[in-house]
Amino acid sequence: MSTLARARCRAKAHPLAMDAVLAFAVLVCMVVGSFVEPRHRDSVSWVLRTPDALSLVLMALGAAALVFRRSAPMTVLALTGTASVIESVTGDPRAPVAMSAVIALYTVASATDRPTTWRVGLLTMTVLTSAAMAAGPLPWYAQDNVAIFAWTGIGATAGDAVRSRRAFVQAIRERAEKAERTREEEARRRVAEERLRIARDLHDVVAHHIALVNVQAGVAAHVMDKRPDQAKEALAHVREASRSALNELRATVGLLRQSGDPEAPTEPAPGLDRLDELTGTFRSAGLHIEVARTDQGTSLPAAVGLAAYRIIQEALTNVQKHAGPRAKAEVSVVRVGPNIEITVLDDGSGEHETQDGGGHGLLGMRERVTALRGTLTTGPRYGGGFRVHAILPVKNGTPTGEDPA
Repeated sequence: MSTLARARCRAKAHPLAMDAVLAFAVLVCMVVGSFVEPRHRDSVSWVLRTPDALSLVLMALGAAALVFRRSAPMTVLALTGTASVIESVTGDPRAPVAMSAVIALYTVASATDRPTTWRVGLLTMTVLTSAAMAAGPLPWYAQDNVAIFAWTGIGATAGDAVRSRRAFVQAIRERAEKAERTREEEARRRVAEERLRIARDLHDVVAHHIALVNVQAGVAAHVMDKRPDQAKEALAHVREASRSALNELRATVGLLRQSGDPEAPTEPAPGLDRLDELTGTFRSAGLHIEVARTDQGTSLPAAVGLAAYRIIQEALTNVQKHAGPRAKAEVSVVRVGPNIEITVLDDGSGEHETQDGGGHGLLGMRERVTALRGTLTTGPRYGGGFRVHAILPVKNGTPTGEDPA
């Protein structure tokens, strides 16, 4: 974080202290300005003078009021404006008390709406300029009177510009947050609808055939000793119902596969013991990958190993698809206490799933990690690229009866 950014954070955290610093700075400027005056009205040379006691009091009051400019902007503007009017009428030569009124007017303009800014700005400009021109010791056309008119207008305009910029930035931020919420809600809704559809299909496929199997198995068990022919017939029905159930299950699950997907594997679920094989497939596709591991000798539960494998697989797939042709990836697997930590980094310039409107791969990672009671962090890296970081509990990670696969 830069020095300017840290200063802004501190200013937001301690607004009253920052206003006190501002008030002190304004007081110093007004006091310094009150000690000099033009040698002649139309010259550019200056001489030192001693300000009046009343001018010093008015400058102190105007600066002190600025400490509370955020909490009571209208009241502060009224106090500083009154002090400026008194100085304009009595001061000869004048002290720059109007500086406090200009800052107070800026605060009102930046904290209120535009109609209020117009009304208050015109009123302040009219009162201060009229008092200076009509009741002051200088001619109405004097440079000091015109300066009061100009500075009050600048204060109101600057405050309105700052308020407009804040409103614009806030509107953009709210629009972005709303779009993000809408995208996440849409993704969750689609996943929930797909799960419900799959659950209904599986229920329709399994319930009928399992009921038949249960009935025929009961019949076979009942007549096995006395009527073996009828028992064989019942077992034949069991075999036929089982075959039909398997065929329909295969067809239902096949609907979830995309064209070109392999058939259902019969080998054990993959784990981190196959990490080298996984990274090798990506290297053969042209992706540069560096792997660092400190988990040698760690025995992982099948669910944890499968989740870790799938997270790395999905993260590297995203790198291959989104990070650009020259991207490099780093994979680290670290055992930290009771947890295994998986980190996948890339230095690509492409957009990952969080920006392209889909995001189902990252959502699937999050669901696997949540099922194991772990944590997942994903997001862009500073300076470019993307980061996926998962923490999976090695012990007591999978709730009873849950299979995150």
